[in-house]
Amino acid sequence: MNMNPIQLFDTESSTFTYILAAPGDNDAVIIDPVERHRERDLQHLQRLGLKLRYVLETHAHADHVTSAGSLCELTGAVAAVPGGCGIAGAGMQLGDGDVIRFGKGEEIRVLHTPGHTAGSMSYVWRGNVFTGDTLLIDGCGRTDFQSGSADALYDSVNDKLFTLPDDTLMWPGHDYKGQAVSTIGWEKRNNARLANRSRADFVQLMAGLNLPKPKLIDVAVPANQNLGLPRHGA
Repeated sequence: MNMNPIQLFDTESSTFTYILAAPGDNDAVIIDPVERHRERDLQHLQRLGLKLRYVLETHAHADHVTSAGSLCELTGAVAAVPGGCGIAGAGMQLGDGDVIRFGKGEEIRVLHTPGHTAGSMSYVWRGNVFTGDTLLIDGCGRTDFQSGSADALYDSVNDKLFTLPDDTLMWPGHDYKGQAVSTIGWEKRNNARLANRSRADFVQLMAGLNLPKPKLIDVAVPANQNLGLPRHGA
C-alpha cells in the first residue's frame, strides 16, 4: 500500500474524510468521519486489511454529525480531538505540538490552528497536512461563529501552515468546487483570501461575508461535542 491518504467525500456537506495508513503496516487513522458514511468507511478498512487505531477530529463540525464515537465503539480505536472544542468523552484531548503515534513508527504532528473555531487543529503526516476548515483550496473557513476569529485564522495560516515546506500536500476539510488537493506553496502564492493580503484587509474581508447560518449547526455541534453519540437521557 502506498502512503497517499485515502480521500472520501460526503456530497451533502462537501466534507472530506481521510484514512491514513503506511506501506507494510496494518494500523490506520481516520480524520473527520461522517456518521452517514460509517459503513462505507468500515468497508474500506476491512477491504484493505486495516486496523483503526485513532479517530481524529479537526474541530466540532457545524454541518454534519461525526461517526467518531460509534467507530471507536465498533473498532476499539481511540478518539483524539482538539482540546479547545469542548468534545467530551474522547480518549485524547490534543494540544499544539502533540504527536500521535501509530503503526511502525508513524507520527502525526498536531498543530493548533484556531480561527474557524477556537480549538481547530491541523495534522501533519509524511509531507501531508490536513487543514480541516482552517485552510481550504483557494479559500478558508468562516470565522463568525464557535468562537471564531479572523485575526486568529490569519495567524494560524501565516505562522503555522504557510511555514510548512512549499511541496507539502494540503488536504482540506471541505471543497465546494470539485477540487481535491493543493500544496502549501500554491496556497501561499494564490489563495484568494489569504495570499499577499494584509491582516487588516483579511479581517475586513471576513467581516463582510454575511454568510447564512449553517442549517445543521444547532444539531451538529452538540452531537459532535459528544462524538456523535446520543446523550444519556436524551
